Amino acid sequence: MQEKQCFLLKKITNYDSIFLVIILKKLFIYLKDYKLETVLAPLFKMFEALLELFVPLVVKRIIDIGIVNKDGTYILKMCVLLAFIAFVGLAFSITAQYFSAKAAVGFSSALRYSLFSHIGTLSYSEIDTLGTSKLITRMTSDINQVQNGVNLTLRLLLRSPFVVFGAMIMAFTVDKVSALTFAGTIPVLSIVVFMIMLGTVPLYKTVQKRLDEVLLKTRSTLTGARVLRAFTTEKRDISDFYEKNSLLLSAQKKAGRISALLNPLTYVLINVAIIVLIYTGALRVEAGIISQGAVVALYNYMSQILVELIKLANLIITITKSFASANRISEVFETKPSLTYPEEGAKPDYNSPAVEFRNVSFTYKNAGEKSLSDISFKALHGEKIGIIGSTGSGKSTLINLIPRFYEKSEGEIYLFGNPVSSYSEKTLNSLVGVVAQRSVLFSGSIRENLLWGNKNATEEDILSAIKTAQAEDIISSKTMGLNEILEEGGKNLSGGQKQRLTIARALVKNSPILILDDSASALDLATDMKLRKAINELKNSPTVFIVSQRTSSVSGCHKILVMEDGELEAVGTHEELLSTSNVYKEIYESQNGGAENE
Repeated sequence: MQEKQCFLLKKITNYDSIFLVIILKKLFIYLKDYKLETVLAPLFKMFEALLELFVPLVVKRIIDIGIVNKDGTYILKMCVLLAFIAFVGLAFSITAQYFSAKAAVGFSSALRYSLFSHIGTLSYSEIDTLGTSKLITRMTSDINQVQNGVNLTLRLLLRSPFVVFGAMIMAFTVDKVSALTFAGTIPVLSIVVFMIMLGTVPLYKTVQKRLDEVLLKTRSTLTGARVLRAFTTEKRDISDFYEKNSLLLSAQKKAGRISALLNPLTYVLINVAIIVLIYTGALRVEAGIISQGAVVALYNYMSQILVELIKLANLIITITKSFASANRISEVFETKPSLTYPEEGAKPDYNSPAVEFRNVSFTYKNAGEKSLSDISFKALHGEKIGIIGSTGSGKSTLINLIPRFYEKSEGEIYLFGNPVSSYSEKTLNSLVGVVAQRSVLFSGSIRENLLWGNKNATEEDILSAIKTAQAEDIISSKTMGLNEILEEGGKNLSGGQKQRLTIARALVKNSPILILDDSASALDLATDMKLRKAINELKNSPTVFIVSQRTSSVSGCHKILVMEDGELEAVGTHEELLSTSNVYKEIYESQNGGAENE
């Protein structure tokens, strides 16, 4: 049984080592522009360590020659030499620190950029699976942890072992018998350090996982602060946070307890070795075999080993955390985008239907049931298509398939005569303008926000889009007009103002297909009616999809799609659906005071 356990442990360790090498190979390519720095940093540290190894020999000569012979001049010369060694060593250390910091910061900057770019290629499915809070942690905490690991690795990974083994070798040049203490102590210390490192790696992974949970809770609490206060659930939310924070604290304590063993264990072992060294050294001095200076030199070498092992222990803890973080970053890189685009895709045929669904079904990743089932319809160029249904009926899911935010599971979707998957990303982006259900604006000027979809838009294009979106009053009320600075998320605007500006942003794009996903929910009925009228009068006559809960918003559409439990319950005009669709009729009557008011 014991042999089997040992075999399994060895096997797991081997797999971890292989996996670790793969991770390092993937991430350390971001050091390719800093090859010189990655060589010079440890090299200058080695120079500093080499000088440090000569210090005990100089001290030995001061004692054995200067002090014994009472030669003040010699002592002064040796002191000057020590000062020179210290000065040069400091210069080497600062130089090494500069190169290691430059390489580490450059590495993290390149890694962060690459990770951000990779996240930008992921579809909604992958982002939904990974979670926003996890991705934020990878971009911030994890990358900072890896940066610290790279910095310390370049400075200490070679230096500390070099000093440890160099001190042992130098000790043998002083006295071979006394130096055997070094030979016995270093392997024991290495075993202790290795075992502690092996035990802390999985624990730090758990710590990072708990940190994700705390970040997710914090994020949801801050974004939903108004809702929490409206329902007076602050105490319950604080209790939930306390529970998650306690789990993080518990995980950190568990990892910290094992990590904390490093310093006391190394101190105990080194101090035991020092006691043995001084005892054997004293006996050999009394016997006249070695000098007093030799004992002091041996003690200094043992002290150097102690200092370096403490540094190495801290380095290992940092590297352990870095490996855990590197593993998590690598997981994001290994998440490949489910959507791929041809470099030179199909060309749209504007004589064909703008949008056509042929028996389309869709299932969210890891979901048990289909969210859409067997959807088929056509939308011709210039048509206004209304989409209505109860909450959770699949309205937003359906329109998210048109710009290919998600990939359909079954069937085929055509845009202007070609499968949506046959278009290049650039072409598809130019064909579809989307106003999302949630109005999202970015920090910056109103003008910068409106130019997101079309950076080459003229002033006339912008003003025309603002007029169509019924947002002229917003611009006129701002002292700086289009140059008015918006706060993050457009916090200095009302809900209706944000919706109108996001509509204007989509209109500036001037796409042949325009999707309005419940984008007028915060507008009053009069403004909503003016908006729909202005969209109907657009010069480019786009195909417009209007997702709404209001029958008044879709009643004027050429076609209305009635969704129910992920299925297309009915298709028709407002008048046709009142007589053929029970679902549509119920929605209409609930909003218009009953059938008697039709």
